[in-house]
Amino acid sequence: MAKVIVVTSGKGGVGKTTSTAALGAALAQRGEKVAVVDFDVGLRNLDLVMGAERRVVYDLINVVQGDAKLAQALIRDKRLDTLFLLPASQTRDKDNLTAEGVATVMAELKQHFDWVVCDSPAGIERGATLAMRHADIAVVVTNPEVSSVRDSDRIIGLLDAKTERAEKGQRIEKHLLLTRYDPIRAERGDMLKVEDVLEILSIPLLGIIPESPDVLRASNLGTPVTLVESAPSSAYRDAARRLAGESIPITVPGEKRGLFGKLFGRRAA
Repeated sequence: MAKVIVVTSGKGGVGKTTSTAALGAALAQRGEKVAVVDFDVGLRNLDLVMGAERRVVYDLINVVQGDAKLAQALIRDKRLDTLFLLPASQTRDKDNLTAEGVATVMAELKQHFDWVVCDSPAGIERGATLAMRHADIAVVVTNPEVSSVRDSDRIIGLLDAKTERAEKGQRIEKHLLLTRYDPIRAERGDMLKVEDVLEILSIPLLGIIPESPDVLRASNLGTPVTLVESAPSSAYRDAARRLAGESIPITVPGEKRGLFGKLFGRRAA
C-alpha cells in the first residue's frame, strides 16, 4: 500500500510543483513506483515541469467524474519507467473535484504505487484541502521570508484539522522543505536564517534547497531537477532518501557541519 505525500504551502511561488517533480523523480530513481498528481485544477503546471504537456489526453477531473479510467489518464515518464503523472485539468474549475471522487482515485492509486505525491495548489481553499486530505506525510515548502513562513504556519494548522488522519485522532507526519535558500543573503539579514524558520514552524527539517538558476533551467527544459546534476538536485535526492527512512545529516549551504541533521532529522511530527 502506497504512502501518500502532499507537497503544500500557503503561499504561491515557493516551489511546490518543482519540489513535487523533484521528489517524485528521486523516489522513482530508487526503483520505487511513483505517481505524481496535480491538484492545481485550472492552472496545471506539473505536466510542464515533467515535460509531458503534449501527452495529456485525460486528466484528474476526467477520472474523478468517471469519464476516463485511471490507466487512461496516467502518463508514464519517458526517462524513468517507474514514474507516472496524473495531470490536472486546465479547462475545469476546482469545484469539479468532489471529496468522494478524489477518495476513489486515491484508493486506486494506493493499490498500484509505492508513493503517491500530490502537488497542492497554494492557499487554504477546496483544492488544497482535498490534496492534503488523504496524506500520510506532508512536505511543507517554505521560502526563508516572513510571509511564506507565516502562511506555512497556517497550513500546518489545517493539516492537524482537515485530514483523514486528524479526524481519526492521528497525527500526520510533517516535514519542512526550505527552498531558495541563500546563505550570504541570510547572513546579511535579507532573508530568515534556517534556525529562525525552524523556531517559528517547529516541524522537522527535511532538506534545504539552495537558490540556484539550475532549478529554473530544469523547469524550462521540462526535466525534474533531480535528473540533472546540480546542488539543488543533490539536496532533493537527500530529502527523498530521508522520506524513505534513511538517516542523513542535513548541511546548511555555506556550512560544513551536518548540525541540523542531528537536531532536526527525520522524526514523527
